Amino acid sequence: MGDRARRLRSARTDPANDAGELLQRVALGDEAAFAQLYDLLIGSVFGMVRRIVRDPAQSEEVVQEVMVELWRSAAKFSPERGSATTWAMTLAHRRAVDRVRSAQAAADRDDMVGRRDASRPFDEVSEQVTARLEQEQVRRCLSTLTDLQRESVLLAYYGGRTYREVGELLSTPLGTIKTRLRDGLIRLRDCLGVA
Repeated sequence: MGDRARRLRSARTDPANDAGELLQRVALGDEAAFAQLYDLLIGSVFGMVRRIVRDPAQSEEVVQEVMVELWRSAAKFSPERGSATTWAMTLAHRRAVDRVRSAQAAADRDDMVGRRDASRPFDEVSEQVTARLEQEQVRRCLSTLTDLQRESVLLAYYGGRTYREVGELLSTPLGTIKTRLRDGLIRLRDCLGVA
């Protein structure tokens, strides 16, 4: 007979292994008491959770959360307010209901996003018109820059070059290039109306 089976039999037959007493020992950090409590309650907790959650993998996760919560909050148990088994089953019920509500809320959000996206068809013509208008506005704003600023901006942002590479291409010190780019970008920002 395995160690787990002995603990389970001992938990069922020994009156000293009452769930309330075990829970009070768990509150003091007694790991052996927690193992006995686990064996005593796991079947009932899993059964309750499985009936509510239905999905086996989700049920196992919830049961694990309940057992961890029992370990962490054992000191909160008050025998005057009810039995340890009832307290554990209440924790299990609450966790299971929370998981179902959370899963339903996620499914509702996904459904809502799907319906919202499906109700707005993509308008390719509108997208192209918007893109052309934006390009025209950028061209117009680029024309407001000085020649030196425009050249630096075009090399850096449209040519994909680093500030250092722009400086080398224009035979200009790096600090001067940075100043031109900063001033040019500020003018572009103001012209484009970007906050």
